[in-house]
Amino acid sequence: QLRMHKSSIARLSVGARGQGCMTTAALAAAAMSPGRPGAAAAQRGAARCRCRRAARGAAALSVTAAVATRFCCCPLPEAPVDGPGPLAFAAPFVATTTEAAGGLRLGVAPPESLARCLQQSRGRRPVGRPRAAATSAAAVAPASQAEDLVANARSLMYAVYPKGPQAAWRNILAGFAVSLAMIPESIAFAFVAGVSPIIGLWSAVAVGFFASAFGGRAGIASGAAGSTAVVMAALCSTYGPSYLSGAVLLAGLLQITVGCLGWGKFIKLVPHPVMLGFVNGLAIVIFNAQLTHFRDPVSGALLGGAQGLTMWGLTAISMALVKVLPKLTTAVPSSLLTVGIVTSAVKLLGLPARTLIDIAGAETFKGGLSVLPPLGLPAVPWLTAPLHTLGILLPYAATMAAVGLVESLLTLQLVDGLLDDGKRGNTSKECIGQGLGNIASGLSSGMGGCAMIGQTQVNVQSGATSRLAGISMSVILGLGIVVGAPLLGQVPIAALVGIMFIVCESTFAWSSLRVLKKIPRADAVVIALVSFVTVVQDLAVAVVVGTIVSALSFAWQQSRAIRALVTPASAKEGTWKTYRMVGPLFFGSTQGFGDTFDPTGDPDDIVVDFAASRVVDHSALEAINGLAEKYGALGKRVHLRGLSSDCAGLLERLNGELPPYELIEADASDPVYGVAEDSALYAGVRPLRPAEEAPAAAAATAASAEGGSEARVEDEKAAV
Repeated sequence: QLRMHKSSIARLSVGARGQGCMTTAALAAAAMSPGRPGAAAAQRGAARCRCRRAARGAAALSVTAAVATRFCCCPLPEAPVDGPGPLAFAAPFVATTTEAAGGLRLGVAPPESLARCLQQSRGRRPVGRPRAAATSAAAVAPASQAEDLVANARSLMYAVYPKGPQAAWRNILAGFAVSLAMIPESIAFAFVAGVSPIIGLWSAVAVGFFASAFGGRAGIASGAAGSTAVVMAALCSTYGPSYLSGAVLLAGLLQITVGCLGWGKFIKLVPHPVMLGFVNGLAIVIFNAQLTHFRDPVSGALLGGAQGLTMWGLTAISMALVKVLPKLTTAVPSSLLTVGIVTSAVKLLGLPARTLIDIAGAETFKGGLSVLPPLGLPAVPWLTAPLHTLGILLPYAATMAAVGLVESLLTLQLVDGLLDDGKRGNTSKECIGQGLGNIASGLSSGMGGCAMIGQTQVNVQSGATSRLAGISMSVILGLGIVVGAPLLGQVPIAALVGIMFIVCESTFAWSSLRVLKKIPRADAVVIALVSFVTVVQDLAVAVVVGTIVSALSFAWQQSRAIRALVTPASAKEGTWKTYRMVGPLFFGSTQGFGDTFDPTGDPDDIVVDFAASRVVDHSALEAINGLAEKYGALGKRVHLRGLSSDCAGLLERLNGELPPYELIEADASDPVYGVAEDSALYAGVRPLRPAEEAPAAAAATAASAEGGSEARVEDEKAAV
């Protein structure tokens, strides 16, 4: 027992030093020895401490009250013991501690010193109590924490999972529900890829575990997805399953590279109409995938007779249970309860329902260690013909990596909105997590995968709030394949189909149908286009097409926004004509910009004011040069006003010391913005840094106050 106390205090010293709070003893005394003198006072003092993690860690260990209360950082409301007090009893232990500059550092007392502390703390005689009574009370020593298994288990649970046992249980049950929903999808997508169903199941285990443990956020369920299976079908049919695993391994490496480079952030460029089309199309794809279970696997006709009625009836009952059960209880996910109720009803009533064994075959659910996947590099000629092998694998691997990352990152954004817990997913971590999952799948002869929006919906609706749900899904599915395969094989497919129908209903963005007449026509077209391409092609192509159409639509709208406000000549400018440009000047609006002017009918000097416009790219710079050259060919001159310093510098760089225009009234308050081109032509032009903008603006303002426009020009040139 003394050795246990010694090791406990050693562990407490590490935890307390990291937490910066000496809650250890008061909590240990309150949790482990509530009947000991001073424990009630120690408990009240510990309740005032805000360091809950140190408190739970202290409650999980065994420390006596005399030693423990010495290290409580909270002032106790009353003396914890009668007589000399805890410091006197803990003096031999305190003598072994040291005071550090950053705070109290706990030490480990020698066994003999700690033994004296324990004996003295147990042998104290409260005031007014006879010595015999004190001796008899001391003879009955309180139970140590080693005997309190319930307190130990609860405290250790908090130490392992800080959110508490209830949250852990809820996430484990959510993972159990997702593991059941993952089985039919993995089996179906394995058939699509042309491999054995057991390969699809183990791929879901590998991808699901690593993507959940190292991914971008909690709540995402990953597995063998249909979008990646479609890409790999041609490779597997032509070169065999070994090349499939090699491509999966290479795709994982590409995804990790994307994550390390931080390219996942570009998913933010996907417009909201594309997101709506993505979820709508994916809901339709999931719905169509479930309809195959209502057809005869041999003839392809709809199921009829008793088997067909059973399939339709159990599916309807499953859908109703998923909706009704959450109103009765939330202790267990409704999808998990639905599977249990429907499976029990089928067995008790002897209904002719198709099960998972009927779909995947008895070989898939035979269980045992023989179903474990082989580990190692895929059997492809990596060393004998590396270039030839890479030429075969790279196109498929790059396509799979792109498709998987697009679906995973879009699912990440979707979960950010579903959970609404104030956290944002990390796109780089999600890319790395998916890459690690595909590498593990490739090394275990798997078919790879990505985040699955349907199973993610089941995960979130089942109450998943942490990564434990996804990890539990993978562990439970793996154990089910090895240990509980015969039991899993008895699950009726109708129960899982009903759950997935509810997932389709919740996934589809029904609000997009209501707002079709209220949003711009181009956005409505994008929603419909992305949904259609997702159904007939694949997700990655749909997202790329939708993003391109949205970008072109935006560019077209902005190109029509350029216009000029022609004002009469002022007294200061004499016969000069002024064009005040409004709207962005970029590649799409250069033609409208040029059509605005009339070089033949304009006077000898015109002013082009860019105070309400922005020069965006190289095409805009060339448009300004072309305009000046047109007027110069007629012996006229163009005066530019309101350009930012970087645009003026680029124009000067392009035209040298004798440009066909003149810069007047350069506006230093105009924000500095770079053009959208990285060319060696502009290597010598440096835009103003933020630290230089304020002095330049202040100097220009002072020059304006003095009334000299020439001083402002000189200050602007100095700033450039």
